[in-house]
Amino acid sequence: MPIRGLNHAVLWVRDARHSAEFYVDVLGFRIVHSTPKSVFLQAPESANDHDLGLFGVGDQAAPSSAGSDQVGLYHLAWEVPTLADLRDCAEKLKAAGALVGSADHGTTKGLYAKDRDGSEFEVCWLVPPDLIGDDAEHARGELDIEAEIQRYGAETLGACARVGA
Repeated sequence: MPIRGLNHAVLWVRDARHSAEFYVDVLGFRIVHSTPKSVFLQAPESANDHDLGLFGVGDQAAPSSAGSDQVGLYHLAWEVPTLADLRDCAEKLKAAGALVGSADHGTTKGLYAKDRDGSEFEVCWLVPPDLIGDDAEHARGELDIEAEIQRYGAETLGACARVGA
């Protein structure tokens, strides 16, 4: 199967319009279509028809217990082109009270956050293949964005951003 990537994700949320505000205000998504119980959003630099669909199920919905006592999706990962973009995103997520952690996975530098319904997502930057060394492949731990900017440069395009360049 020649799968190229994930085209879009769909989340069940309490209130689709309220949840959409988070993705618009914090991550810069734009609304491309909506109904009374759904909102379809497109990421800022995406060519997809939509990247995220939100379907409202009502305020009575209980928080997901996936990962604690039931199976379910852990998180979605949104990629940014540069480490400067990742740093800007970290600031926006902190300001929104949504940032819950970060990680240096060696070849992937990631921020972890939760939306208004508690759904976790990651915003990441991927080290370009030509810059991956043995040390990057084995790095693990907390992300230090400023140290990574010193290492790779603030405006260096990440791995997937280079594909379209």
